[in-house]
Amino acid sequence: MTGMGQDQPIDLVQRVEQLERENRKLQKINRVLIERVEVSATTRTDPYAAFEHSVVLAEQVRERTAALNVALGDLKTSNSALSQAKQQAELAHQRLIDGIESISDAFVLFDSERRIVLYNSKFESVWAGTGVSIEEGLGIQDIRRLADQHGLIEEELRGDETDNSVFYRLKNGRWFQVSERPTLDGGLVILYTDITELKQNETARRERALADKSRVLQNTVDNLSQGVVLINSEGRLEVWNQRFLELSGFGEDELNEQPLFEDLIARCELILLTPFTNHHHAGGTIELEQSLRNGQVIEIRTHPIQEGGFVNTYTDITERHQYAETLRESEQWIRLITDHVPALIAYVGDDLRFQFTNKVYEDWYGWPREALIGKTITMVHGGDQFVNLKPYIDRALSGESVTFEIEEKDPQGGPRYMLKAYVPNLDAEGHAVGFFVLIRDITERRKTAYALQESYQTMEQRVIERTSELTKLNDQLRQEITERKQVEGRLLEASKHAEQANLSKTKFLAAVSHDLLQPLNAARLFTSALQEKPAVQSERHLIDSVGSSLDDVESLLSTLVDISKLDAGVIEPDVTVFPASSLLNNIANEYQQVAISEQLRLRYVASNAVICSDSQLLARILRNFLTNAIRYTDHGSVLLGCRRKRNSLVIEVWDTGLGIPEDKLGDIFLEFKRLHGSPVENDKGLGLGLAIVDKISRMLGHQISVSSVPGKGSMFSVEVPLARPDQLPVRTKEQHQPATGDQLQAAEIWLIDNDPAICRGMQTLLEGWGCRVQTAHDEEQLMALLDKGEAPKLLIADYHLDNDENGLDAAIHFNRRLAQPVPVVMITANYTNELKQIVREQGYLLINKPVKPMKLKMTLNHLLE
Repeated sequence: MTGMGQDQPIDLVQRVEQLERENRKLQKINRVLIERVEVSATTRTDPYAAFEHSVVLAEQVRERTAALNVALGDLKTSNSALSQAKQQAELAHQRLIDGIESISDAFVLFDSERRIVLYNSKFESVWAGTGVSIEEGLGIQDIRRLADQHGLIEEELRGDETDNSVFYRLKNGRWFQVSERPTLDGGLVILYTDITELKQNETARRERALADKSRVLQNTVDNLSQGVVLINSEGRLEVWNQRFLELSGFGEDELNEQPLFEDLIARCELILLTPFTNHHHAGGTIELEQSLRNGQVIEIRTHPIQEGGFVNTYTDITERHQYAETLRESEQWIRLITDHVPALIAYVGDDLRFQFTNKVYEDWYGWPREALIGKTITMVHGGDQFVNLKPYIDRALSGESVTFEIEEKDPQGGPRYMLKAYVPNLDAEGHAVGFFVLIRDITERRKTAYALQESYQTMEQRVIERTSELTKLNDQLRQEITERKQVEGRLLEASKHAEQANLSKTKFLAAVSHDLLQPLNAARLFTSALQEKPAVQSERHLIDSVGSSLDDVESLLSTLVDISKLDAGVIEPDVTVFPASSLLNNIANEYQQVAISEQLRLRYVASNAVICSDSQLLARILRNFLTNAIRYTDHGSVLLGCRRKRNSLVIEVWDTGLGIPEDKLGDIFLEFKRLHGSPVENDKGLGLGLAIVDKISRMLGHQISVSSVPGKGSMFSVEVPLARPDQLPVRTKEQHQPATGDQLQAAEIWLIDNDPAICRGMQTLLEGWGCRVQTAHDEEQLMALLDKGEAPKLLIADYHLDNDENGLDAAIHFNRRLAQPVPVVMITANYTNELKQIVREQGYLLINKPVKPMKLKMTLNHLLE
């Protein structure tokens, strides 16, 4: 019926036009005839015959005019019906739009070809800030491509086997749960439900748990009675406590200069002991006893640390004959500390008998004071519970740290969920002589998790119900949609042209969100502060484990960020002329310690050539080469060297490792591609290292080469253009002297950062280095600090602040108020060359997140000196 209604007006219009043409023709004939009659009358011919003929013609004209009026009436009726049908279609369309706008979730409807038919404003708001214009007719694959191209999605998670939902975290920090439902005509309905608040609550709970553990470790470390010193990888004294000063006889000023440890010990009575003394293996603890001239007996222990360097402890054991008395006092001191820790703490020997329990442990299980000492785990927990605990006990006694959750009954018989950690206590030979027990009640956390799960289920039911309602609404409107298709066809055609014009003008860079690196940076600062404080071996193991895990997270995150930046074209080379030695010397020194820790030998052949490249990107290529060479070499050596080739310098890395089959040489540069059967243990890489090398080399125009012999080793090289020495900028020819001594003691340093966790972590770290620290969250607070007192010696500023402010502007305004500007260190997750150039022009130093504590310390010392 719709088709006939549209064809009929067209025929009427044609008919009217034909009748009008015939009418004009008849009128013309009539005028000619009348003129002839008038002429005939004048010439006295037969006027009556002419008049009669004209009357006949006039009658024919009236008939044709009447037919024309009838046709015009039919045309008016058809136009009225067509206008009414159009109004009904527009009303149905508006009702459909009002229906989907009333939904609280983002809604989008696709047709059977998976192209957008309808969507609401909430779906359009998801794309806010990206510059993407969502239009009808856009394909579902195009939507995903636009999301990837503009970096809209930062993280994607999928549900388990029973949950088909997909969870996305957008670059603005919002979380969405995506649900799909098919329609009866082969289309698809997708709902985007905002679950940001649920995710934020979950993150807050994890941060509180980490803060609780940090406080427990901090209280224990601060109460050590041993003399402790930390020697860095350069052999210089970096950390000590008051007890070491008492035993060695040195003053605070002598140690503040950070002398070489060997030179320092040579000036006192103590014996020099390091993990490398007398060719000892650097993997374990070495100890000895020394009798001093005043009759004291000192027990000295040394232990290497992963980052290079070692830790020495000095214990006065003069009154060993009063061992029992000392043991009781030590136990009372430890008990005093642990009784105030909000956790269940115990120590169990290898005979599975309790040797120590704190008050919280005894109160929770309902035992009198010290009544648990000597009791077995079976007697305390019962035989049935011991069967559940035994697998974890066996793992702890085998030397493995174990963390697990288990259900227990409280003294009243109610169910409780406990988070337990078993940390082995190893003797000098590495055998477990017992294990420490740390227990926390996580019942409330489990209840919260169950509540969250129920909330998810309720949300899923709401989605199902709303999808059902939309399906019914879709059935009712299907007929109306069919009638609108012809009108919408023209709109879709115009939409396609508009979309193509918009896409041709739109191209945004995919950049890493500033918020992504904030929690990692805060955790790194807190962990570094803990690592620089004295700790017993068991606590040091936990602290080092946290530090190692953060290193792994930082490495994986850095790799994923780099690959996404390279794919999006965010990184632009900053090509300069510089000596090859300025880059290669630093890299060789850096990986010298890594090779030693892997029992390998790193050989380095220096070069005095001057090259032209981006030093940071070239360094990333060489670090990936050296990392792979050390990772896949079990024994032997690694060589870093250069050779000239016409107008270029070829930098090569050779190893004596596993080698690569010839048919696999092309695969190693593919993303997420790793050779099967690799025997390397604890290899946490993503298979992106050489893919990053390939992308960087293409960006810089440097040729990458590889050759390998399976079982004998491999060679990777990069070819870099040579430059003339006279092309070196003046600043690269200046040799900056490294900072000597410790300039941080009592130094007044101010920090501006909008993240309270970063402020606390940085303040803890700097105060551990002896600084006096003031923090501000914005420029207003920073200026308020200046109004209250004297200016600091140095300012540390985070680039991204709240309310569209930035630390660079705040630092510039701050220095303008000072008679003598202070040095500024900018910290940011922004890697653009524009920001580097602006910071360089201001004379400030730039450090990218996450911050390396040792690099920060050396930078601050240099600036203060």
